[in-house]
Amino acid sequence: MKNTVEYTIVPIDPAAHLFGVSLTVKAPAAEGQLFSLPAWIPGSYMIREFARNIVRIQAQSGGRKIALEKLDKHTWRAAPTDGPVVLHYEVYAWDLSVRAAHLDQTHGFFNGTSVFLRVHGMEDVPHIVDIQRPAGPAYESWRVATALRELKARRYGFGLYAADNYDELIDHPVEMGSFALATFTAHGVPHDIVITGQVPKLDMARLAADLKKVCEAQIALFEPKTRRAPMERYVFMTLAVGDGYGGLEHRASTALICSRNDLPVQGQKEMSDGYRTFLGLCSHEYFHTWNVKRIKPAAFAPYNLNSETYTPLLWLFEGFTSYYDDLMLVRSGLIDEQQYCKLVAKTANSVLRGSGRTKQSVAESSFDAWVKYYRQDENAPNSVVSYYAKGSLVALAFDLTIREGTGGKRSLDDVMLALWQRYGKDFFEGRKEGFGISESEVEALFDEIAGLKLRKLFERYVRGTEDIPLDKLLAPFGITATDNRKNAKPGLGTRTTREANDCKLANVYEGGPAHRAGLSAGDLLVAVDGLRVTPTNLDGLLSRYAIGDVVTVHVFRRDELMSFAVTLAPDDAPQVKFEILPKPALAVRKRDAWLK
Repeated sequence: MKNTVEYTIVPIDPAAHLFGVSLTVKAPAAEGQLFSLPAWIPGSYMIREFARNIVRIQAQSGGRKIALEKLDKHTWRAAPTDGPVVLHYEVYAWDLSVRAAHLDQTHGFFNGTSVFLRVHGMEDVPHIVDIQRPAGPAYESWRVATALRELKARRYGFGLYAADNYDELIDHPVEMGSFALATFTAHGVPHDIVITGQVPKLDMARLAADLKKVCEAQIALFEPKTRRAPMERYVFMTLAVGDGYGGLEHRASTALICSRNDLPVQGQKEMSDGYRTFLGLCSHEYFHTWNVKRIKPAAFAPYNLNSETYTPLLWLFEGFTSYYDDLMLVRSGLIDEQQYCKLVAKTANSVLRGSGRTKQSVAESSFDAWVKYYRQDENAPNSVVSYYAKGSLVALAFDLTIREGTGGKRSLDDVMLALWQRYGKDFFEGRKEGFGISESEVEALFDEIAGLKLRKLFERYVRGTEDIPLDKLLAPFGITATDNRKNAKPGLGTRTTREANDCKLANVYEGGPAHRAGLSAGDLLVAVDGLRVTPTNLDGLLSRYAIGDVVTVHVFRRDELMSFAVTLAPDDAPQVKFEILPKPALAVRKRDAWLK
């Protein structure tokens, strides 16, 4: 086919972490063909400068080298030529995350935004990729996992894959290696689970059965009548490591990283905290199949991957997804009501811990994600609120308010269904390419679907910084909220981390004892009243004192030894707990309608 863009990608040196890529443009622009690599990847709102990982690049035409001029940090222009242009370049892949590319002798992984240069002017033509196996007998057992459409490759095999355009190409990550594999169907759609990494006694059957319940519940939420998923196949790609956590959504797959101890073990039927966390991560990324991959903010339709793209709506797309990820676990029967309430309480405590929530709204946090949330420093708890965590509490507030205000006739589920039908489904079916929802449209739709005036909630909790009154919202549903800070022990008002054998102040909370005494994040704690502080004994040392006692704290700041007099105060870390009441019957019915 003449009107195509064709790539070949091969791990040319796994030990050096190098992918080799060839890109062929059969009909380049007459004035010289432009190429560029994205500066960021959708779903991770930070400029990543992926082009910095291209270690060498050259252009050829007719077997001869031609000039390739670099115009800026991620853009090149090939010299005009009468025939096809072929680029050859190498990409350094040593980012062990879900956002970029990683390659060694154990596996290879890449997002298209890290390895596939965009051909300017040809973004909408078919793109073909030849994914090749690394050379050598050590890699004969390697397979390929991707949601890309197979062209001449067999499923899980190396060979030719295809995408209708560049946007689709870069929205299908690829995992290659020797991986565990399980498949299940959710309302007729095949779903693959791929686990890379050593995981002894991995219970893939249980994982498949549990994820099937979650996926079917989410499909039914958005398509209660048809049970039709917006993709023909879905792939969960998971890299299991010693300690890790993260996920990134794509239109028909997700890339995940987790601790191997979070995955289920054969013969163990209990729900561990780690496994529940992993299921919540899977649920979160799967919900994005609708909420952000197809229902989009107007600013993301289409994406501009060359620079920051600002929207005040991440609280809706990330925060509401964070609300539904755990809600789907309880509705699927994987956790019970009490376990769900503990998860909500944990989120509430994390939000209430930092004073940043009193200074920044979730709308502001969404807009500033590029420079604040994704670039957090030691002062973040005092200046930033999470549009994920507080956004999930905002979703809870909307859901319970709508349910109570309509006598159970409407809920947030109806709002999400309307968002899908009006702003997502047409995009999925190809009738409104690049269509997104604006901030004003969000508020109008909420009012319309709920049949209520919800402006106060937007003003107070979305555009404002008020704490959400969870106790009042949950009471009609038979759930009481209590805060056990009255039994708090003396503390410094800090969060510590381990640095080698030292105890380091990671965060100093505004208004706390350490802040008032002059301690700073980054200080290494040496001693309290002459007794050495280690990474594990600080709480024990402080337990011998009473609230109001003054202790002498020695620290190293840089290479200088300093001494501070600290007046101990109650550890004001929130300790909100929820208790489910068995009565009255009306509250139980309301709770059942919400959680079951």
